[in-house]
Amino acid sequence: MIRPALAGEGVWHRAVRWVPGGSPMRLAWYRPDPADPAALAYVAWIDTTRTHLALYPGWNNPAPGIPGPRTEEVPMRARPRLLATFNSGFYLQGPPGFEPGLTIPGGFAVNGVTYTPFVKGLATVVAYTDGRVNVIAWWGGRTPGKDVVMARQNFPLIVRNGRPTPALSVSEAWGSTLAGAPAVWRTALGVDAHGDLVYVAASQQTAPSLAQIMIHIGAVRAMQLDINTIWPIFVVFKRPGAGVPSMFVPNPSQIPTRFLNPSQKDFFAVYLARTTTYRKEPF
Repeated sequence: MIRPALAGEGVWHRAVRWVPGGSPMRLAWYRPDPADPAALAYVAWIDTTRTHLALYPGWNNPAPGIPGPRTEEVPMRARPRLLATFNSGFYLQGPPGFEPGLTIPGGFAVNGVTYTPFVKGLATVVAYTDGRVNVIAWWGGRTPGKDVVMARQNFPLIVRNGRPTPALSVSEAWGSTLAGAPAVWRTALGVDAHGDLVYVAASQQTAPSLAQIMIHIGAVRAMQLDINTIWPIFVVFKRPGAGVPSMFVPNPSQIPTRFLNPSQKDFFAVYLARTTTYRKEPF
């Protein structure tokens, strides 16, 4: 997007080197806006045919008191296949005394347990029992069907059919930002035309500019995840058994081992697949 490119800019490289058959994840960074060369976008591509995506609740999200298992960290017996961890979305229902403006309505379900009900029309990342992973607008009921391993909602789609969605025209609808600044750190998850996942964490972004980044990297559908400086995190594990955790997205508010210890918020984990169909991840 900006010429000349900086050293290493826009170049995909292998995220992990210990996986037989080559890395199922690629990483790259680039400057997405010629008018703002200080803004950086960190991009991860995840091969969904060779990985499994898991969602884990935290001890504060979904809110305390909602029935269901609380793993809060990557389970020990799942760590031998762990490739990466990354942030999820907004609080769906905050703890007591939590500011209402920092929560959104939306569904959260893992392994047959629906923690919060699903809302029609909201963007949803879904993993199915047949191994598929998708980012869709939800048109099902308040509880996912038996073919869903996990599902998580967060705002409407920002990209549909490879184009920005009309919902982006309402700037205040995309979450409270620090000091009210429209352009902040934002993260997103999408799916490309091949059915693979793409994740982005980028500085100095509005919801519309985040959508343009997702389109630029090939997303046909995409959803915003968490925003503001404290929350973006994408950790790669460069050795088996959750060894050598490395921060791909630089963030002084985070640590590489964050999701190897109890987390207040829910998060995603990427595993090397054992089979071509999903199994319930251990709790």
